[in-house]
Amino acid sequence: MAELQSEVKPPRIEIDPLRGTASTELTVMTYNVAGLPWPIKKGRRRALKEIAREVRTLHAAGRAPDVLVLQEAFTAPALAIGEAYPNRLRGPLSSDRSNTDAPQISEDFRRARRFGKGERLGKVLSSGLYVLSDFPIAASYMTPFRRTSCAGYDCLANKGAMIAVIEIPGAPEPVQILNTHLNSNGKSGVSPERSLAAHYQQVDEMGALMARAVNRRWPFIYAGDFNTRHAPDRFDHNAQSLPGVFVRQHCLQPDAGCETNIAWEGDEAPWLRTQDLQGFTSGSKVSIRPVRAGMAFDKPVNGRKLSDHDAYVVTYRLAWKLEKLASANHAFRDVAAAE
Repeated sequence: MAELQSEVKPPRIEIDPLRGTASTELTVMTYNVAGLPWPIKKGRRRALKEIAREVRTLHAAGRAPDVLVLQEAFTAPALAIGEAYPNRLRGPLSSDRSNTDAPQISEDFRRARRFGKGERLGKVLSSGLYVLSDFPIAASYMTPFRRTSCAGYDCLANKGAMIAVIEIPGAPEPVQILNTHLNSNGKSGVSPERSLAAHYQQVDEMGALMARAVNRRWPFIYAGDFNTRHAPDRFDHNAQSLPGVFVRQHCLQPDAGCETNIAWEGDEAPWLRTQDLQGFTSGSKVSIRPVRAGMAFDKPVNGRKLSDHDAYVVTYRLAWKLEKLASANHAFRDVAAAE
């Protein structure tokens, strides 16, 4: 658990005296920045510096997301992307061991690990996960996945899941935000069946972390690189294991009240066209719903994309009742009706 990080950006809270409610917006961006070191990936320094420069510019102008969650932030230039944020939380390091209590993956799967595919080399890299926030991070919970709960070259990184408990001044409940990066498919270098088994296992271990760390009475947002593109079996396992609903599914509803710049056309479900997802569920006092969703860092710079992923940005509306004000308004209406 992390100690309280106290630097605060004052939120803009709107009061509705007629309804006796308050609300504010929270913008979350998830971005796999492809911050892999040489020789795994070459020539990334310039692109990562450009991402960091743009984030600093947005932050200085007050237009950056309130919370930024990163994946594949392994190198120093990748770490610099979050320097503008006063509250920073790093995910599991390469030396960290899993603390999950989920059941083990099968013995047959573990025996089939191959040295030449990176499955017996140990963890060369950290998780590459970060949560960066303009609001205080009051607590954190995290675990890497088990060292045998991976497939292929993904085993070289200590992938896992992390949860940051973020306090928004004025809101009656904190917001919990999960960041994760799950096993890839084709890039893992092993069979689809093997990478799928590892993916399922990691989702189950992430579920075990949520079971002991997530307070169901508080709003919860999950984001990250779920590696579910063109993979309905992977997506469905996530949808069954995570609470609430994915933003892309919610915003597709005609009465969702969610603005988006994401194209929905095509035969494939829009949530299967991307690796990067966000989802949400409300708390007991604070309701949460997405009101805007879209992509960022999706245009080429000098002819090249800055990462092999686009950033995925969602703005959520958080709302709650003001008990004293609501009671006063109710009493006033009663008196007015009696007169």
